[in-house]
Amino acid sequence: MPLLPLAILSGLVALVCAALLVLHAFRRSVGTGVMVLLIPCYVFFYAFSQFEHRRKGLIVAGFMACTVLTAVFLGLGAHGLAVLTARPPPVF
Repeated sequence: MPLLPLAILSGLVALVCAALLVLHAFRRSVGTGVMVLLIPCYVFFYAFSQFEHRRKGLIVAGFMACTVLTAVFLGLGAHGLAVLTARPPPVF
């Protein structure tokens, strides 16, 4: 459970960075925005090739790193809970 706050924090940072990417895509065109929303791998292509922002490096790095960190923290937290619940009950 101690990894849950870290997962929430990194998830919020990834969400903010993703929102900036989606807003930029919709400003470019509605079709591009819809593709960024609905095609899972297109957001990565768009972030590296078409996204233009003065802080592009920070936004793209924050999105990629925090997405991976969130997955890792949630995976480790779920593994820890599975280990706790898989123990056999104590024998009296």
